[in-house]
Amino acid sequence: MAYQEFAYFYDEFNGEADYDALYAKIKAELDAHDIHDGILLDMGCGTGELTLMLTQAGYDMIGVDQSEEMLAVVRDKADQLGISERLLLLRQDLLNLDLYGTIRGAVSTFDTFNHIPDLERTIQNAAFFMEEGGVLLFDMNTPYKHKHILGENTFTLEGPDANCVWHNHWDEANQKVDISIGIDYQDTGEHFDEKFSEYTYSLEQIRTALEKYGFRLESVCDGETFAELTETSPRYFMCAVKQYTQTKEG
Repeated sequence: MAYQEFAYFYDEFNGEADYDALYAKIKAELDAHDIHDGILLDMGCGTGELTLMLTQAGYDMIGVDQSEEMLAVVRDKADQLGISERLLLLRQDLLNLDLYGTIRGAVSTFDTFNHIPDLERTIQNAAFFMEEGGVLLFDMNTPYKHKHILGENTFTLEGPDANCVWHNHWDEANQKVDISIGIDYQDTGEHFDEKFSEYTYSLEQIRTALEKYGFRLESVCDGETFAELTETSPRYFMCAVKQYTQTKEG
């Protein structure tokens, strides 16, 4: 998923996202695992709100995203905050992740992992670069959300510069949601279309993939409220701990 034209309006259209609550949850988990500094990886950093919050908290951040447009937004924000020297941005596909050394932890938020058709390989890549005792903190949309909230629904998003129509199609046979976005710029009258998919993974599929590559799934909660997970929770929030050092082949 590239989010090309959508990149510049992502923050406007995602305005209801509670980044403060998400940051507080992630920071609490990092502190609980004695990770107060060092290198963290943001897998699918988007426009960098969380990446920059963690940078300002004292971590050396690596932000990875497949979209150069998204990374350009992050660079501008980092320059304005004067923290560019603590931040490394890489344009990479998470299926082909290649870092320069080890990391103490990784985060992935706003259902980035749902956009990946091979979740196991993505977890394998994160495991390869993570130190023993490191944590992988991530959220994912649940099967319930894909089937019953997104489903066949269409959402209209209005921003000060553009309007967006977001249409979903639930593909039962392939366990995924096909999404099409139409963006209309108010000033220029230009129209752009983008298409991508979100893949559905059960909790057991996620747990199995984590355990295969040396992670222990320590906790799962509701990714919206951070309270106890229920059958109708729209999003998981997970904390997985790396148990041992492992190569890609091991």
